[in-house]
Amino acid sequence: MTVKQIYNLAIELGVKSDLRGQAIVKRKLERVKMHFNDLSQAQKNEFDQERLTNPFSDTRFWGDPNRPVKRILAGIDIEVSDLLLANELSKNGKKIDLVLAHHPIGSALAGLHEVMELQVELMAKYGMPINVAEGLTHIRMSEVSRGVSAVNHNRVIDAAKLLDFSVMCTHTPTDNLVANYLDQVIKKDLKNIETVGELLALIKKQPEYQEAIKFKSGPRLFCGKESNYTGKIALTEITGGTEGSKEIYSHLAMAGIGTVVGMHMKEDNRLEAEKAHLNIVIAGHMSSDSLGMNLFLDELVKRGVEVIPCSGLIRCSRIKKGKK
Repeated sequence: MTVKQIYNLAIELGVKSDLRGQAIVKRKLERVKMHFNDLSQAQKNEFDQERLTNPFSDTRFWGDPNRPVKRILAGIDIEVSDLLLANELSKNGKKIDLVLAHHPIGSALAGLHEVMELQVELMAKYGMPINVAEGLTHIRMSEVSRGVSAVNHNRVIDAAKLLDFSVMCTHTPTDNLVANYLDQVIKKDLKNIETVGELLALIKKQPEYQEAIKFKSGPRLFCGKESNYTGKIALTEITGGTEGSKEIYSHLAMAGIGTVVGMHMKEDNRLEAEKAHLNIVIAGHMSSDSLGMNLFLDELVKRGVEVIPCSGLIRCSRIKKGKK
């Protein structure tokens, strides 16, 4: 595979596994293209034209798109130190052709807030009025945009150029993979899930979460009791860039949601969820990110790419022995 083929595969899988449905994603891409066509030439020159074909602003690559990739160094957070590790591995007989991050870097980090639009349609899918979801999400998007504006976005990109490494980050596509995967796992066993404790036990069966438990970072309750009824379960905090507005929880409760499954949650958000009497199951951040990345990495392995995990990635393959 080449760098560009891996990138295209990430986008393809991200769209296919999007909980909003592929039709919504494709319609939004069409609207982006229509908006671009109406811009002046000066505005087009400033426009991120990658958005015309990639609906995930937090997923990008840097380097030669045609570079063949036989071995990847993959991690959750890629820093300059990880690039130095890749360089050492390359010098010692394990040539790294691509360094793959989950969390966004470079322009993908600067554009993180843009992908939060996903949360609007996702919350609407679970019954929350879309106008309320849109209003609250847009306020939060502005907060996130300002919050990442001062970050040294290109530090890792610059180091990669100096070391002649191609780098890529696949954030929302792999978050979509884990959201879709957990959604299917829960739906498949839904008749056996009546309480929050039963839901928690089901999630803990995944190997990434079993490993995380050993490190004291496994799935846990942030709100509610294991003996509580789950009610309607929503996976609104697995994908969508980063945490949404803390004001959403009362509206989710009014929409009939009883339990929210997420990766992580700030204390301010937790307190608001508690006021709304929601059960909050936090599956774990690095472990959930690892699950999504593993689903993607397995697809690369099937295509002949070797994966070396680093930087907090809990590598668990779901490829059956003898099959690639």
